[in-house]
Amino acid sequence: MTTQARPPRPDDEPLRIGALAPLTPPGWTAAGRHLVAGLGLAADEVNDAGGIAGHPLELVIRDTAADPDRAAAAVDELAGLGVAALAGEYHSVVARAAAARADALGVPFLCSSAVLDALTDGPADGVARLAPAQSHGWRRYADFLLGAGHRHVAVATQPSVYWASGTRLLHDRLAPHGGTVTELDTGALTPETLCGALAGSGATALLLLVGQPEPAVPIVRAVRRDPHLAGMLIGAPAGQPEFAEWAELLGDDGAAIPFLRYLPERLTPLGARVGAALRDRLGEEPSFVAFEGYDTVAVLADVLRRRGAGAARTDVAWADVEVDGTRGPVRFSRVPETGVWQWAWPPVQVVDRDPAEPGRFRVLHTG
Repeated sequence: MTTQARPPRPDDEPLRIGALAPLTPPGWTAAGRHLVAGLGLAADEVNDAGGIAGHPLELVIRDTAADPDRAAAAVDELAGLGVAALAGEYHSVVARAAAARADALGVPFLCSSAVLDALTDGPADGVARLAPAQSHGWRRYADFLLGAGHRHVAVATQPSVYWASGTRLLHDRLAPHGGTVTELDTGALTPETLCGALAGSGATALLLLVGQPEPAVPIVRAVRRDPHLAGMLIGAPAGQPEFAEWAELLGDDGAAIPFLRYLPERLTPLGARVGAALRDRLGEEPSFVAFEGYDTVAVLADVLRRRGAGAARTDVAWADVEVDGTRGPVRFSRVPETGVWQWAWPPVQVVDRDPAEPGRFRVLHTG
């Protein structure tokens, strides 16, 4: 596919970035709201500093609602509007559909938060990702389980390429240590019958590989109230407890549930400043997803400055990016099995909400 260089833009014409995020159910709307907050804050700061070569930066936001077809249609629409690049998305299967369509149309796409390893079917020069590949983060989570003495785990699952990949990754990491993974299908089990199956499984930990709030919240409540499961660790590697909604729905029951979070123990000075601004914008503590959103626009602003206003849309050099992000320096390289340019690697933590103070997070493991 050939793309001709664009004529210079009028001085006041905005450079548009198409932003994809789950803003309505069944999408994970809390994640979408935090992602958009981070994207928006960074765009405002770029404009306050004079824009890109004098052109204001404009976000054109589209709601994916966790629907791959809707995301692909949004990419078509945004490409037709002439966006300079695409950004965002949280859900892996949705980001995969968006990446495929963006690659086919020759529109650069920087994925903020989706982690499924194979974001594209093959190498895609125009696609890059900030979030770590699932295999990287979930192996760290399995290492945490092993270190805490959990070799036999159960997973509450729903049908999804993402959840199936997570189950496989956990099995592959635990099996060499004599570990086992027992799958419990939430489509066939109620929270109460799941508890019965869990009690007879020999597992010492139950991992929630399911959506939020349904069925994750009812499962947590059922397990916490079942006397046969006292002492059972509940885990949520996909990060369900990160958002304030989790604590609001579950209260004390939502504490001590370890999850993956992509933040360093200490933010950079930029990260600390951005965190305060995001806190004001959101009215709550910003999640790692909000920082991913901010870093996405910071990277794209750098790419657009380097590319120049008259360059072809496909002229993007991810290998040349070196940006001070909120969580450390961002650089991209090729990582096997992902098909995309990848920041290798963002910081990875296993954290939980402190039972003594559920609004506070404890770092349990880093890697």
